[in-house]
Amino acid sequence: MIEIQDISKSYGQIQAVKNLSLNIRKGEFYSLLGPNGAGKTTTINLLGGLFYPDRGSIRVNGISIQENPNAIKNWIGIVPQEIALYNELTALENLRFWARVNHVSKQGLDAKIHKVLEYMGLADRASQSISKYSGGMKRRINIAAALLHDPSILFFDEPTVGVDPQSRSFIYHIFKDLRAQGKTILYTSHYLEEVELLSDRIGIIDHGELVAEGTFDELRLQSGLKEQIHIQFKKISEEKLEQIAKSPLLSAKSNAHGFVNTESCNYVGSNRTEDLSRLVQFFAEHQIAIEQIEIKPVDLEQVYLHFTKVDLRD
Repeated sequence: MIEIQDISKSYGQIQAVKNLSLNIRKGEFYSLLGPNGAGKTTTINLLGGLFYPDRGSIRVNGISIQENPNAIKNWIGIVPQEIALYNELTALENLRFWARVNHVSKQGLDAKIHKVLEYMGLADRASQSISKYSGGMKRRINIAAALLHDPSILFFDEPTVGVDPQSRSFIYHIFKDLRAQGKTILYTSHYLEEVELLSDRIGIIDHGELVAEGTFDELRLQSGLKEQIHIQFKKISEEKLEQIAKSPLLSAKSNAHGFVNTESCNYVGSNRTEDLSRLVQFFAEHQIAIEQIEIKPVDLEQVYLHFTKVDLRD
C-alpha cells in the first residue's frame, strides 16, 4: 500500500530523516514512535506530498508521489499536529473551505459535512465560530476536515495532544472505528497505551532512522526486557539484607536488572509462576514478612525507552 524506500530529508545542516524505509500494508494501523525531533512529522509531510525527499522514493498503490503527486491526493487525509482551522469562521465554513482544498464535489457537499459532523459529535455546533470551541472540539473538526473526501489512507500526527480526557476518549473510539472500516492509518502519538492497544505494527525512529519495528510482542522480544515481580516486605536490618543479597536467588548475577533493599525486592526472571513460588518460599525461610506482591509486565513505554534510551531531548 505505502512503500517508503531509503528516504532522507535535511533542513540545512539538520538531517531530519535518514535512510528511512517502511512498508505499510493496506488496512493496517501503523504507529510511528520517536522522541521530539526524531523525524515523525517530517515523514508524514513527505508522505502527504507537502515536500519531497532529498533522496529515496515513496509509492502509494504503486504510484510515485514524486512523479505523480496529484494521482494520490484523493486517497490521503492528513490530520496535522497543529490545528489547521480559521477561528473567525464557523465549523461549517471551515469544512467547506477544506472541501474545496481537497477537491470535494459541491454536489451533496452540505450533506457530507453534516454526516461527518454527526460522526464527530458536533452536528449541533456547525454554525458556531471555531473561536468558541474547546481544544478537544477543534481537534475533532481537524479530523472531520481530513475525513470529508472519504480517503482510504489517513495520517494522524499527534491528534490527541493537549485535549481533555473526555475528548481524547471520544477520538480514541473514532480511531477504532476507522480501523474497523479498513482504513490504512499512520499514527504518531506520545500516549503509548493508545498505541499499544490500537496498532497492528509499530515503528520506532530516533535521529531520523528506524531503530526497531514489529508488533508489540515482536518489539518486546527484540528488546530482551522481561516482566518484574515486585515484593514489598516488612523492613529488615542491614545485616539481614547483606545475608539475603548474597543468596544465589537474589544476587546481582542471577537477578540482572533487579534489586533488593531493606523494604522491597524487584525480581526480573523468565517464568512468573516458578519465580514467584521460589521467592515466596525464600522469604518465608528467612522469616521475612511479605506485605505486598505486584507483577509488572513489560509495557510499550519500557520497550520504547529501551530503544530510544532515557536521556532528555530538546
